[in-house]
Amino acid sequence: MHKTHRKPLQKLATACTFAAATLAIANISPVNADETCQSPYMAKIVGQEDFIYVWTLGVEGLGDEQDKLVTVDVNPKSPHYGKVVASLSVGGRNEAHHSGFTDDRQYLWAGGLDTNKLFVFDVHSDPAKPKLVKTIGDFVAKSGGVVGPHTTYALPGRMVITGLSNNKDHGGRTGIVEYTNSGDYIATHWTPTDGDLQGANKTGNYADGYGYDLRVLPRRNLMLTSSFTGWSNYMMDFGKMLQDPEAMKRFGNTVVQWDLHSKQPKKIFDVPGAPLEIRCAWGENHNYCFTSTALTSKIWLIYEDKDGAWQAKAVADIGDPKQIPLPVDISIASDDKTLWVNTFMDGKTRAFDISDPFSPKQVYEHKIGAQVNMVSSSWDGKRVYFTSSLLANWDKKGADNEQFLKAYNWDGKQLSQQFSIDFTKEKLGRAHQMVFGAYSLYSQNQPPAQQNLVAAKP
Repeated sequence: MHKTHRKPLQKLATACTFAAATLAIANISPVNADETCQSPYMAKIVGQEDFIYVWTLGVEGLGDEQDKLVTVDVNPKSPHYGKVVASLSVGGRNEAHHSGFTDDRQYLWAGGLDTNKLFVFDVHSDPAKPKLVKTIGDFVAKSGGVVGPHTTYALPGRMVITGLSNNKDHGGRTGIVEYTNSGDYIATHWTPTDGDLQGANKTGNYADGYGYDLRVLPRRNLMLTSSFTGWSNYMMDFGKMLQDPEAMKRFGNTVVQWDLHSKQPKKIFDVPGAPLEIRCAWGENHNYCFTSTALTSKIWLIYEDKDGAWQAKAVADIGDPKQIPLPVDISIASDDKTLWVNTFMDGKTRAFDISDPFSPKQVYEHKIGAQVNMVSSSWDGKRVYFTSSLLANWDKKGADNEQFLKAYNWDGKQLSQQFSIDFTKEKLGRAHQMVFGAYSLYSQNQPPAQQNLVAAKP
C-alpha cells in the first residue's frame, strides 16, 4: 500500500473499539424483482422474490459451528414471511464469503476464502430447500495456485471466479479462474503485474496483480476486476493487522480493464485504497460502472469517454474520509439513479443520487446496526436487504458483534424496517452475503397461484 495511506489507517486503529471491515422479463407480473448486481446473462425473477439465501460463517461454540446456506422466506404473502425455512451446513468453517448463480440460475456456487472449497447448491429442484450437490476441493491445484475464491459470476455456460491470493506467498497476487457450469476447470488468467503486464497499458503507479470483484458490460466487450488483499491479511485479526505496518502495505490499489471475450488485460487504473465491489449501470447507453474504496472512502467511476477509451475517476466522498467509515458493499438501482453504499465502522447505509454519474450526491443515510456489510436491492427498487458480517476475524467484538439479516421497504425517501433475524440468537452464525430466489423461475415447482408466471432470459 502506498505510504500516503498509512496515517488514515493508524487513525482507524485508534478509532476501533474492538481488537479485531433491460432487462424486461415478462409483463404478466406488475413487479420485476431481483438483485441488481447479478450477471446480465442471468435469467431474471418474475414477481416478488420468495427467498433470500444467506451464505453464513460458522462460529465456534455456536450451534453446529459450521458454515451454512440459510434460506429465509421474504414473500409478505407467505405464512412464513421473515422466518428461516431451511439451513444447510457444509462441514467445517471455510471462511464463507460470496456466492453466485449459474446463468440458468439453477445452481448456486459459494466459496470459502480459507479452505478454497467451492460448494455447488441445487436451488431449482426445491427453491425453499437447496441441496448441496457438489464440493470442489482442488481449486488451488487446478487453477495453478490461485487462493481465496471470491466472486462467482455467470457467463454463458460457465462460471468465472476471482481469487484474492496465491499459494506461494499468500499475498495479493492472484487471478481469474474459469469453470464450466458442471464444475470442470477451463483456464486461469493471472492479473497483470509490473513484472508481467501481459500487454496491458499501465496508466498510473500501480500494477499490483491483486484481485477482488468482477463485473461485465457485454455490449462494450468489457470486464472489470478490482483489488483487495491476500490470505495473510484477510485471515489475520483485524486489530493486529491495523498495528502491523507491513500488513498495511499489502492492499490493492487497482482496477483492471479486460477484454471480455479473450480475457486479455487491456488497461490498469490507479484506484488507491482497496476498491471492492463493482456495480455496472443497466441502461443501454450507460457505459459506466462504480466501485468504492474501503480505505480512502471514495466512490470511483469507471467510464467510457467520448473517444471510446475507458477511464477511472474519483467522483465523491463517502461520509467523512478522515474518520475512515470503511465502505464495504454497494448496490446500484436498476434505473441507474441510486447507489446504496454501506459503511462497516459506523453501521450505516447511504443512498447517493447518481443521475449524474460524474457527480454523486448523498440524499439519505440510515444506521442499520453496530456493523453492516452487504446490501441487496430489488429490481423494482422497493426493497433493500442488509447483512452484517465482514470477515470472521474482522467483525467487531462483544455487544457490537451483531449478526443479522434485516429487510426494509424503500419509498424513495426513507427506509422502513419489515423484519430482522438475529443470526446469533438463532445459532446460525455470521450472516455474510445474500442472493434472491423465487418459485417463478422454475414453473414446475410453483404454488398453484403462481403457475401463470414464467421466467425469460434477457
